Amino acid sequence: MSRFSKLSQTLWHCQYHIVLVPKFRYRVLEGKIAANCIRAFSEQQHAEIVELNVQADHVHLLVLVPPKVSISSYVGTIKGRTAIRVLNKFKQLKKKPYWGNHLWARGYCCPLWGQGKVSPSRGI
Repeated sequence: MSRFSKLSQTLWHCQYHIVLVPKFRYRVLEGKIAANCIRAFSEQQHAEIVELNVQADHVHLLVLVPPKVSISSYVGTIKGRTAIRVLNKFKQLKKKPYWGNHLWARGYCCPLWGQGKVSPSRGI
């Protein structure tokens, strides 16, 4: 079985290692709600999660995103929709003056993994 996926006229393997951090790197990501949201919304974007590691203060995500979905729109969707779900579940976060309606810090880290000697799964 090939590691490549197919679209109508494209053979692709776009694997990204994405790191997301909550605002002020506070330890608020507890339980499975963030992981479940990320899995559900990744499925809607036709992305395949290879590995997902949710820590209290950050998320590592190794994901295959099809080329028809830009990585910035994928991350924007994941951050936006998980923020809504997590903030609705933990309403006390919205009451703090520095949080507002924002869960995630601005931006994201997305180093590309090539065919080099370093295995992406070892880093996650």
